Amino acid sequence: MKHTDLLIIGAGTLGTFHAKAALERGLSVRLCERNAAPRDASVRNFGQVVPSGMVPKWQAYGRRSVEIYKALQSQTDITLRQNGSVYLASDEEELRLLEELREINRANDYPSELLNQQQCLEKYPGLQADYCVGGLFFPTEVTVEAREMIHRVLAHLTEYQGLQYHPNTLINDLRVVNVSDGADPTQPAEVRVQGKDGRGNIFTANRAIICSGGEFKLLFPEHFAASDLVLVKLQMLQTLAKNGPVVPGNILTGLSIRRYEAFAECPSWGEVKAGEDPDAFWKKWAVHILFKQCPDGSYILGDSHEYAPAAKADELSFDLYPEVNDYMIREAGKIFDLPTYTIQRAWTGYYSQCAHQDIHQETIDECIHVVTGIGGKGMTAGPGFAEAHIAELYPAKTLVGETVSS
Repeated sequence: MKHTDLLIIGAGTLGTFHAKAALERGLSVRLCERNAAPRDASVRNFGQVVPSGMVPKWQAYGRRSVEIYKALQSQTDITLRQNGSVYLASDEEELRLLEELREINRANDYPSELLNQQQCLEKYPGLQADYCVGGLFFPTEVTVEAREMIHRVLAHLTEYQGLQYHPNTLINDLRVVNVSDGADPTQPAEVRVQGKDGRGNIFTANRAIICSGGEFKLLFPEHFAASDLVLVKLQMLQTLAKNGPVVPGNILTGLSIRRYEAFAECPSWGEVKAGEDPDAFWKKWAVHILFKQCPDGSYILGDSHEYAPAAKADELSFDLYPEVNDYMIREAGKIFDLPTYTIQRAWTGYYSQCAHQDIHQETIDECIHVVTGIGGKGMTAGPGFAEAHIAELYPAKTLVGETVSS
């Protein structure tokens, strides 16, 4: 196999957009995906791109991600739609948090618009008047169809940007090897990263990046077991198609306001959280209710969260709990009056996050870089973060099309 500048393992959002950023710096890139196509967190999520829900550091990555997505959409259809995001408050506490977040975003120069109840009802058909007391709208935010987007990006990178993409290629051995002939002991050793798949194929590169999501056993399992990585399991649902009027954009609700990290920056956050019932069902299952309408008129809704440390990830059940799905459907019905809440599809999603850090980054033997544990931020902030990480690893590389002034 031909040697490349960079070998990337894992073709989810983080891996694919690391590849894109590296290609744009003129690097040769090989991307290996263990499955026939990505099938984990990057295709099982809502497809909501919501920088508004993040603390300033990650909001900045998210805002850059929106620009990256829009640039790609101008080149090929990656299913992008710009209809904004709205947070719907169900009571005065949540509305106060929205008002405070608006002021925070003014300082961040991130546009948002406070909506009264009537404006929300007019903008979002089917919204229940006895649920909503107001909303906060972010006009620049976007949605994608998660089950399609990453495949379209990979196809575009392969056809037009020279990506060497290898699906069905499970790298089960990755190491640094010395390729010097030893003839001149005064010269530094020349090392390369060598990856081997289950069929005996060998891939070499100057560096490797591992974006393995929630896979903790194949490569460097002892590192993952000793980390603060956590595997997170979600339950999600999708209604029947042609299910009522068009409801545009990302719909986030009161439980999202009570969950998302951006609101922890608000002055009233501590008081609001202190008043919550610690025994509430939504607390036990870490539920917050989101809606996103798909192009076929169906709605994706959810989700719940269960957690297990990386060293005990096998203890996380693979069951779908009916009581959790029933609860989410009942709560969703209090928010939107849809023609039907008959479910055509239910599934579990899994992603990794960190217990104490915002992402897991680790360098092994100087040229193997592990990047995972981005949590629920991947679809929103992954492309922007990947671009910044590649710029950090290759600071001397010039973007394709740019010139360096002397």
